Amino acid sequence: MILGKCPYCEDGSIEVRDKEVRGKKVKLYACSNAHWKSEDGEMYELTENSTCHFKIWQNALARYGKWLSYKEIRELLQNNEMEVELLSKKYGKKIYYNKHIILDREYGVSVIWD
Repeated sequence: MILGKCPYCEDGSIEVRDKEVRGKKVKLYACSNAHWKSEDGEMYELTENSTCHFKIWQNALARYGKWLSYKEIRELLQNNEMEVELLSKKYGKKIYYNKHIILDREYGVSVIWD
């Protein structure tokens, strides 16, 4: 499935890839010009024939109670930023708050902390 055009290379598109990390299935949204290999199923490295390294893991914001959906990735690729609802479990209470996330060349996405 193609979600949009790669923001960092001219001819790449963002594809959905199914991966398994530590026994859990997770989606990897990666450029079609990025080719990944793994020896142990946990650490993924680029192959030598990769011309782009862009990727976003579906669970990139899991520590904030957020898993990124196809729709959210499409919006992020079109606008380069978007607002998401995150979750904090501070002091045993669930607190929801909104923050903007942006595309990040190194990490895929980054949260903008005011």
